[in-house]
Parts: sequence; structure tokens; C-alpha cells
Amino acid sequence: MKGKTIVITGGFGALGSAVCEVAAARGASVAALDHAPAPPEGMAERLGRDALTIGGLDLASADAATKAMAEVKAKFGRLDALFNIAGGFQWEAVEGGTDDAWARMYALNLKTTLNACRAALPFLVESGAGRIVNVGAQSALHAASGFGPYAASKSAVHRLTEALANELKQKGVTVNAVLPSIIDTPANRRDMPKADFSRWVAPADLAAVMLFLASDEAKAITGALIPVTGRV
Repeated sequence: MKGKTIVITGGFGALGSAVCEVAAARGASVAALDHAPAPPEGMAERLGRDALTIGGLDLASADAATKAMAEVKAKFGRLDALFNIAGGFQWEAVEGGTDDAWARMYALNLKTTLNACRAALPFLVESGAGRIVNVGAQSALHAASGFGPYAASKSAVHRLTEALANELKQKGVTVNAVLPSIIDTPANRRDMPKADFSRWVAPADLAAVMLFLASDEAKAITGALIPVTGRV
């Protein structure tokens, strides 16, 4: 990853910060973008002085996404890969539910990904070997009760991945998505305290798959939806 610049949306969260740190450890220049105002304590130091962190960013706004990608390009002079990790989950049944949950999931999961992709595209094409890695969801392939809004929004991310991969395959940019099951985060452990955490997907393991898809070795892979499910 040396010499490459990777933008990671949702970069201050449990998964995003882990991916940022693995990418930096492999020599990439990292730009971490997040809705939160500031990165977790100690994260900036772990990423190194060369890293860029942008907080307070609403990627559901196309203008905000465009400004953020321009800031990355201005700092590093290039943009080689975009990891779309920004997103969220809300459980809500269809019966008795509200439109708010559907709008929120589409804004958090689809619009952030779409806006980041559009804003980064000119720079990814310019790089000559751009990479986009989206985060979909295994649960979007067959939604459980209460997963309607979340699964629908993540299924839209899957279709966006496939469509964009076809649009860009003549321009040297690959577009793929990872489909994790349950990620081993503090929030998930709190929500499911009796679960066997060892069966879940470790953030570092998901980061390794994403970084492979961003590598030169993965240039022949595009439009793929890759399950990363641990032993769930």
C-alpha cells in the first residue's frame, strides 16, 4: 500500500478506525472522514502525522462529500482508493413502523456511499488504477424480521456496486463490496452479551480483505460481492 492514498468514510468508528490503522501500518496515506466531530483518543497519533482526519462531515450531502474529496486531493496530490464504511443500523418491523426508519437507513447507508463515490471518481480515474470498496451486508441477501429498512438500503449498496463496476471497467477503476455478518465491535458485544464473540468477524480481518481489494493484485476483480462472515 506504500505510495497509495486511501479515503475511509466512517473512519472514526469501531470498524473504520481499525481499517485506518491497518492501512497506515501497511504504508498507505490515510484520510479518515466521519460525521463525529473528532477521532477517538489516540487515533491520530497511531495513524501518524501524515494522516488527514476530517470530522463533522455529513456525507449525505453531495456538496460536503465533494469538498472533503477535494481536501484529500489537495493534501496528498492523489486519491487511489475509497473505502465506504460510513453507515448505520436500525431495527424496525414493517408492520407498525414509520417512514423515518427507511429514510434514515437510505441516507446513512446508500446516500453516503453514492455521494462519496461520485465525489471521488475524478481522482480515482486520474490515478489510473482506482479502487472502490463498499461495505454491504450478508443480512441484505435474506432479510430477517425487523431488518427491512437496513437490508433494503444495503441491498441498494450491492446494486450500486455492480452498476458502478460496469460503468468504470474501461477506466481502470474497480468497484467491489464486502458483505460482513456480525462484526466484533464493542456495540455488538453490548447488544448480544451471551453470544460467542469468537465466531464474529474481527475488524482487522475485514480490513485485510478490503485492503486486498484495493491492491494491485486484485485488479482482475470488479463487481464482486464478497461474503466475509467469520463462523456465523
